[in-house]
Amino acid sequence: MMWDHSSTSWNLREEATVTETSSGSGTQAVDRAAQLVSTVVHADQPLSFAELQEASGLAKSTTSRMLTALERTGLVERDAAGCYVAGSLFWLYAARHDPWEELVRLARPSMERIGATTSETVHLSVTRGEKVVQVAQVDSRYLLGTRDWTEVEVPAHASSLGKVFYAWGALPVPRDGLEPLTVTTLTDPATLERDGVRARKRGYAVTVDELEVGLTGIAVPVHGTRGDVVAALGISGPTARLESRLDELGRHLSSQAGQLSTLLRGRSPKEGVA
Repeated sequence: MMWDHSSTSWNLREEATVTETSSGSGTQAVDRAAQLVSTVVHADQPLSFAELQEASGLAKSTTSRMLTALERTGLVERDAAGCYVAGSLFWLYAARHDPWEELVRLARPSMERIGATTSETVHLSVTRGEKVVQVAQVDSRYLLGTRDWTEVEVPAHASSLGKVFYAWGALPVPRDGLEPLTVTTLTDPATLERDGVRARKRGYAVTVDELEVGLTGIAVPVHGTRGDVVAALGISGPTARLESRLDELGRHLSSQAGQLSTLLRGRSPKEGVA
C-alpha cells in the first residue's frame, strides 16, 4: 500500500505482506500503524520504544519497522531522549489552520460552566511569541464587570492569565521594561518570580488592583498532550466581589481546567484528571 504526501512516500507494502500471511488482509498493517500513532498522540508524555511495543502487543521487529515508516512520513518523531512524540505533520497541519479553533471549541463548555457558577467574566488566553493573547471570553452576568477583553492588549505581568505562563514556565519572566500600571503592579523581576512560586504552590495566579484599581483576576494553567501549559483559564471582576473568595474561585477554576486538560489529552473526564 502506498501513501504519498508531497515528496514523501510511505510504503507499508512490507508490513502488509507480513500481515497477509496470518490474517489474509493487508488492512491490519494499516490498523496497527494507525494504533501506534494514536497511542503516541494520546499519551500524557513521550513514550519509549518498549512502552509502545508493550502497548501495541506487536513483535519488536514489527514495531520497529512500523515506527521507522511513521518517522519517515512525519507522523511520529523522537525527542532528545529517543522517546516518541507526535510528528511534524501534526504541527504543519495546525500551522496551516487556526491553531486555537479546536482549543476554544473544547474550552467553551468549561467557560460556560464557570460563568454560570461565578457570574463573572471568563477568559481563555494563549501565548503568541512573548505576548499573551485572549482567544475566548464569556461575559459577566453583572452589569459591573462586563467588558470585551479580546481586543485589548494586556501586559502579561499585570494579568493573572499572564502570570500563569510566567509561573509555570511557559514564558520567561522579563528582566526589564515592566510598566507600573497601578501602585500595586509587580515590576521587579525577582518579585514576579517569587509571586510565581506562590502561584504554583496554591495552584492559581492572582492579580489584585495590578492592572486597574478595583479589578481582580484569578487564573489557572491548562495542560496539553505533553503536560506543557498551552493556555490559561481565568475570571476577572471587581475586587470588592472577588477578594474574599480567591481560594474558593481558584479551586473551582482548577477543577474546570483539569477537565479541559483531560479533554485535550483525548480522554474522557470520567477517566480522571491527571
